[in-house]
Amino acid sequence: MPVIDRIAEFADEIVAYRRDFHEHPELGMEEVRTSGIVAKLLEEWGITVHTGIGKTGVVGVLEGSEPGRTIGLRADMDALPIHEKTNLPFASKTPGVMHACGHDAHTAMLLGAARYLAETRQFKGTAVFIFQPAEEGLGGARAMLADALFDRFPCDEIYGMHNNPNGQPKQVSVKPGEAMAGADFFDIHIRASGSHAAMPQLSIDPIVIASSLVQQLQTIVSRNVPATDSIVLSVTQIHGGSAYNVIPSDCTISGTMRYFDSDLAKVVRQRTKELCDGMATAYGIEIEFQNREIFDVLINDDNLSQVMLDIAAEVVGNENTVLTDEVKMGSEDFSDMLRAIPGAYCMVGHEGTLPLHNDGFILDENMLPIGASIYAKLIEQRTGA
Repeated sequence: MPVIDRIAEFADEIVAYRRDFHEHPELGMEEVRTSGIVAKLLEEWGITVHTGIGKTGVVGVLEGSEPGRTIGLRADMDALPIHEKTNLPFASKTPGVMHACGHDAHTAMLLGAARYLAETRQFKGTAVFIFQPAEEGLGGARAMLADALFDRFPCDEIYGMHNNPNGQPKQVSVKPGEAMAGADFFDIHIRASGSHAAMPQLSIDPIVIASSLVQQLQTIVSRNVPATDSIVLSVTQIHGGSAYNVIPSDCTISGTMRYFDSDLAKVVRQRTKELCDGMATAYGIEIEFQNREIFDVLINDDNLSQVMLDIAAEVVGNENTVLTDEVKMGSEDFSDMLRAIPGAYCMVGHEGTLPLHNDGFILDENMLPIGASIYAKLIEQRTGA
């Protein structure tokens, strides 16, 4: 069967939720307005609401018609530090902040499912709606877990989903087992010696050192990791200097590593530090390497991956479901929740030519009732499983 009839009836309101969130994006751990709206709507629908979990996280609990199992559904709420260039009528009103990853849609879809389930209550057991802050590298899942998320709201299974602008509307895909990469973020602080730009011989130039170090970092994967293994090291920021005629004393390099093999990740971390230490010795300066392990590898439960796909097929049809073997080098902190509770995470395809995290990214809103229906069916079928 297609989208749930009742959800189709209020699909315009799900779109309105999403557009409102899109117009007023908030960065991680700053989702005060968004979480406030989520909490207010859940309360209006008769769902028990708990706020302030992981700082700005919200959890809604809805009891079914009779005892049964407890199933968790999770959506993320935060936006990215990107200045929007879509020219949409509901484009971001916050300069430098944009929902360029579709978390506004994820939140709206889970709200749509929650509203429908609150109206119908045609399920056993308990539904737990988890609205998570700070997915974009700021540890929102870990913050909620540190606030005893699953001690307070024990779940038998948990599910999440993400939009996928792959130009294949309605296509739902799941990768059993290892599905998305683990990730580190790193910062390298070069503390050298500045001078007048006309007299570089009086300096130890951190810009030159940084330029050389970036090139050396790119040899780690190509020369220290087997070619048959998947690992990525990317430098994404270089900051240094403030004037045309001044060689600065300091420069900072930042970036990320993505991996599936934890042993190889240790090799890359160690080689990065060794290169920094070697460069510091060569130039007689100080170079500090700071590394943060941000995301675990996302591992979907094999059986529940198939369960999720089978339920999605009831909404989009068997021809639009894919049990894929393709792993993604992108990362997702839902992985932390899956370490605690078995579950699965799927991708929902939609129209689009620009990738996620692009300042021109436009989400296809036709996916909203699809995602809401899949979420709702997971509760209706898995709470009584």
